[in-house]
Amino acid sequence: MTSAKTLRPRLLITAPFDPAAIERLADLFDVDVAEPSLAGASLARSELAERLAVADAVVCEVDRVDEQALESAPALKFVVSCRASPVNVDLPACTRRGIPVATTPARNAEITADLAFSLILSTVRHTSAAERWMRAGHWTADDIFEPYARFRGIGLGGRTLGILGGGAIGRRVMRRALAFGMDVLVYDPFLAADEFGEQADVVGLDVLMSRSDIVTVHVPLHESTVGLIGADEIALMRPDAYLINAGRAAVVEEEALLSALREKRIAGAGLDVFWSEPPAADAEWLRLDNVTVTPHIGGASDDVITEHSRIAERALRAWVEGGQPAAVANAAELLTASRHAEE
Repeated sequence: MTSAKTLRPRLLITAPFDPAAIERLADLFDVDVAEPSLAGASLARSELAERLAVADAVVCEVDRVDEQALESAPALKFVVSCRASPVNVDLPACTRRGIPVATTPARNAEITADLAFSLILSTVRHTSAAERWMRAGHWTADDIFEPYARFRGIGLGGRTLGILGGGAIGRRVMRRALAFGMDVLVYDPFLAADEFGEQADVVGLDVLMSRSDIVTVHVPLHESTVGLIGADEIALMRPDAYLINAGRAAVVEEEALLSALREKRIAGAGLDVFWSEPPAADAEWLRLDNVTVTPHIGGASDDVITEHSRIAERALRAWVEGGQPAAVANAAELLTASRHAEE
């Protein structure tokens, strides 16, 4: 696994990375850390050319491992994409070269669950709206009790939270909901009805939409989940129910939700993701008084860097020691190619 020029594999890191993890990896690799870039450019860019040319392994997040980068990295044998899905990596090109591509699943699960629950609380208790109102100087001695009447919300204890998606984030949102004394329903066609025991019921989509006080979106974005929540599903929601989306905007049909909010057919929504980002300055979402918005900050935390560094470090150690990294996106394809080569 080493290049001809060194007794140890050379590791190039272009992702934001935990310094402590870098120190630990230095026991096994000659580590080269580049300044992270948010440009989304190819790793083959000129300032990295010499460093990429001798790299045995690469860790990246936004930088693209494309055909040009692979051609510029003749020693490359292992890639880690600091994402749950390696959208920045040309997987077929890596597979053709026999290069495993490891990922960092659930790196932002905890922090996204925090943000989702923050949106839930802010939406049902109107805290963002109340803060804007107060900062604008509307609270006066003329009516000291006006905010008490204007911003009346609901409590979470005893309410039902419907979670779309019982994966890493959905499960963490469930734990938070249980701590608040909520009942939990989960829609996930890949889970058994008794997956969560007494903690939550796994139910059909129609049941979840009609019985939940709050619906929160955490299904992955696939062809089958685009538009999963449309006009028919939203029509099942009660007029006092809320929809929260800190997952993927495309899971919910934009006009269907906008229409329901505009016509007050549901109580409100909390959104961290949008169908066009950033939304236009005059977007209706920003004008509706029953919508709480945040600018796609679900994963905006240094804790995410710490977590993806931990997962990447584990994958790198497994690879350099001859083991099998836990999450390799092209593992099946590599195995198939290997079998064909043996035939």
